[in-house]
Amino acid sequence: MMTEKRPIYKTRVRSRGQITLPRQIRENLHLAEGDDLIFYTNESGQLVLQPAPNIDPEQAWFWTERWQKMEREADEDFAAGRYKEYDNIEDLIAEIEKRANAKNSPK
Repeated sequence: MMTEKRPIYKTRVRSRGQITLPRQIRENLHLAEGDDLIFYTNESGQLVLQPAPNIDPEQAWFWTERWQKMEREADEDFAAGRYKEYDNIEDLIAEIEKRANAKNSPK
């Protein structure tokens, strides 16, 4: 059985929890000063380190906690079958107008 040999790098944890990533790791991940990283431990307890995705400032709203909560709720509604399909956009708009009128009409 042949095992792949991978380079091993060592670094030291400083007093404030800081480490220096070895140059080869920074190059392999195409990291530059100021880049953000994500790290976590996987199911095997191994540390996984990866560059954080760059988020376009115009799309940052999508990644807010509030919006992500609404995304999860929508996914749950869809999975539970709590949605309605329309044959065309006109039917959808008619339904929205009908609900708006019913909500605003005196009782």
